Amino acid sequence: MFGFGDIMGKVQELQQNMKEMKEQLAKEIIESSSGGGMVTIKMNGKFEVVELKIDKNAVDVEDLEMLEDLVKAAVNSAVTKAAEVAKEKMAQATGGLNVPGIGNISDMLGNM
Repeated sequence: MFGFGDIMGKVQELQQNMKEMKEQLAKEIIESSSGGGMVTIKMNGKFEVVELKIDKNAVDVEDLEMLEDLVKAAVNSAVTKAAEVAKEKMAQATGGLNVPGIGNISDMLGNM
């Protein structure tokens, strides 16, 4: 049977794990591209774009809509990959426990 001290110890351990996970995510770099590499995005685990590269052949003044679509596709792909990485790190930090209130990764990362 767990006592109050045991529970508080576990809560403090979980808080420390969460802090470490957030620090790791800030260093994690996720890369995604679209259009066969014409647009490449690098995003950290905090969902911040840290690099955007656009191949000069993708820049066509006559068809900016295509370039916009390529950028959106690359960003959305990077966000999906970053969310997967964050979910994995979250599982590690919580020991696989489903902690109420920590289900939405983007909300949790917004507090970083």
